Amino acid sequence: MNFEHTETRRMLADSLDRFISDRYPLNIRNESAYGERPYARDFYQSFAELGVIGALFREEDGGFGGEGFDISVVFESLGKGLVDEPILGALLVGKALVIAGNSAQKALLEELISGSCVAAFAHDEPGSHYDLSHVSTTATKVPGGWILNGDKGIVSFGDQADVLLVSARTNGGTLDSEGISLFLVPTSTTGLKITGYSRIEGGLSAEVTLRDVQLADDSLLGVVDDGFSILERISGYGVLALCAEAVGVMDVAKEQTLEYLRTRKQFGVPIGSFQALQHRMADLLLEIEQFRSSVINVASSIDHDEYQVRERAIAAAKFTLGHVGHLVAEDCIQLHGGIGMTWELALSHYAKRLVMIDHQFGDMDHHLDRYIAISSSSVVAAE
Repeated sequence: MNFEHTETRRMLADSLDRFISDRYPLNIRNESAYGERPYARDFYQSFAELGVIGALFREEDGGFGGEGFDISVVFESLGKGLVDEPILGALLVGKALVIAGNSAQKALLEELISGSCVAAFAHDEPGSHYDLSHVSTTATKVPGGWILNGDKGIVSFGDQADVLLVSARTNGGTLDSEGISLFLVPTSTTGLKITGYSRIEGGLSAEVTLRDVQLADDSLLGVVDDGFSILERISGYGVLALCAEAVGVMDVAKEQTLEYLRTRKQFGVPIGSFQALQHRMADLLLEIEQFRSSVINVASSIDHDEYQVRERAIAAAKFTLGHVGHLVAEDCIQLHGGIGMTWELALSHYAKRLVMIDHQFGDMDHHLDRYIAISSSSVVAAE
């Protein structure tokens, strides 16, 4: 098989890499990510004008890409630059609109692609522990609309968003996959409280509280009680994006560590000449390439019609991300010695991102369980 990207994708990656290198250096990123200066949409708008968001969607939806490899190309470049902008939210909410939105709701896609609207995905809840069906937020039907009550946590860029995609229970119990519905909620809606904060690895998240939030009928996305299937699909896109981002992060961490091994001297010679360190670095490079292969697999399977093929590839890639990500973060820091932990060294920020990215959309243990369950169901179905 030929795993080389098309010319269009290579051009997009080159343009995005140059833009990030020239306009989005790490010191600028850190000032925004760690709250040293207020977040501004200037860079996000620039990314949109560059075509970054448009590459995430198909031509019929207003973009010019939309396939798994388009998503992976974009997020791999974002990972290399440790970019912290609400592009993942645009992908998740935009894909939900593509899957289930009516013609009026899909008009929001144009605003997302142009960068004039920032969207955030509000699904995780306290105590859910990555369970996609865990939804205790309620949506009660009233004449002319809905009333939402509940709490959402770790909403990436929630305090900067113009609109939230909120999951709420319209039927069934807290852990039931059936009975979940999705709603588009403007952040200006009365009864909505959003409290923002900075994450440990940098970046902005928020806690969202909904108290008697009144919405019109047209805020419902898709069919009542049928939101779980949409959640599952867009979560898959989220995992692909995070895995591709992790590839970019690992590549930078790898190159910075190799350069350190070539230049740092001990006993008058570069420490990279020590056989023990060479073996350790070789093992690390093999693990990174194995993970890269799993990302290629999920990028090629993300739109597969067969559930087992698609979801097994997603679970395998996310599990591998957790395993290899922790290994790369720890080994690269150790190979740098004490300097590896310092704030001034870029590697420390890349390492923190690798560790924390494991906890988005399910950690390695969660996805190992998913992979086993999916594989077991495939075996039973075959019998």
